[in-house]
Amino acid sequence: MSIESLFKPFAFKGLRLPNRLVMAPMTRSKSPGGIATPDVAAYYARRAAAQIGLIITEGTGVARPASLNDPDIPRFHGAAELEAWGKVAKAVHGEGGFIAPQLWHVGAVRTRHSEWTPPGPYDSPSGLSSPGHRFGDPMTDSEVADAISAFAAAAADAKRLGFDAVELHGAHGYLIDQFFWHGTNERNDAFGGPSISERGRFAAEILTAVRAAVGPDFPVIIRLSQWKQQDFAARLAPTPQDLEAWLGPLVAAGADIIHCSQRRFWEPEFEGSDLNFAGWAKKITGVPTITVGSVGLSGDFISAYGGEGSKPASLDELIRRLDRGDFDLVAVGRAVLQDPVWAVKVREGRTSELLDFERSAMATLY
Repeated sequence: MSIESLFKPFAFKGLRLPNRLVMAPMTRSKSPGGIATPDVAAYYARRAAAQIGLIITEGTGVARPASLNDPDIPRFHGAAELEAWGKVAKAVHGEGGFIAPQLWHVGAVRTRHSEWTPPGPYDSPSGLSSPGHRFGDPMTDSEVADAISAFAAAAADAKRLGFDAVELHGAHGYLIDQFFWHGTNERNDAFGGPSISERGRFAAEILTAVRAAVGPDFPVIIRLSQWKQQDFAARLAPTPQDLEAWLGPLVAAGADIIHCSQRRFWEPEFEGSDLNFAGWAKKITGVPTITVGSVGLSGDFISAYGGEGSKPASLDELIRRLDRGDFDLVAVGRAVLQDPVWAVKVREGRTSELLDFERSAMATLY
């Protein structure tokens, strides 16, 4: 199949991307004290210079005391932190690239360093880290309102600093996703309930506040997943009807693009159709979608945490689905982490030069 499908331009609102490739957000923990360094700026700029159309940064913490579980993950609030992110955006733009910060709150997730704790209580909808596992206290109404405001303020700062879009991390069992998931959201107020649309109100209010902060023409992306780090088999929407009830209010509230996270992009979302998560999301909502999950590699990223490497894999199935219109953009994670010039090699047909993914790449910032 022709690889050129991946390199067709994509335009939406203020985005004028040269191709369909997106660098997936990947936590690096290389920003001491939460401040992105010049090495971080150079890391992203290298990928922008090598034909990645849109960079989505690693998750960055919003202004809540326990929004992050690692002191070396960058924050997206504070004078020094925002000044550093402005330099990152400038470096990417200097290479002709486009960049969006991913705004993140980890919620009820344990810290990654035993000697460090966040400077405040953990946030979660119901004081649960996973079904049946208590972890802190439920967020009060005022804490919920403050978290919504924190996302909106960070989005406004992203626009002010010259970023090209913004992404909200609503996947993988972190705070926004903990509100979506019935297993961690037992609230009986306006932010809980038996239906996914009721439990989605927190995300919808964040999107409404973000849209008000950035205006109508600034692209807002939300990353979603069915699976959780706490439960790979979790399903927020077991049917297309449930998926519509989940996604419809988010689009109505201001989501422009849905970033649909799967462990393996080729797996169908529902029986009776080969459409994946991104394909169904686009079919139901009509908005552009991003697919992600083991693109260009033989194994999924969960295996990488266990020390497994991955081999380069064919892109034919990905191209077939892209040509069919199932999704609009393709996010690539570990392949681009391993090799900054992966996209150049793909476009030039240099498949013999594609690198195996090795876990050691997760510890470097190259």
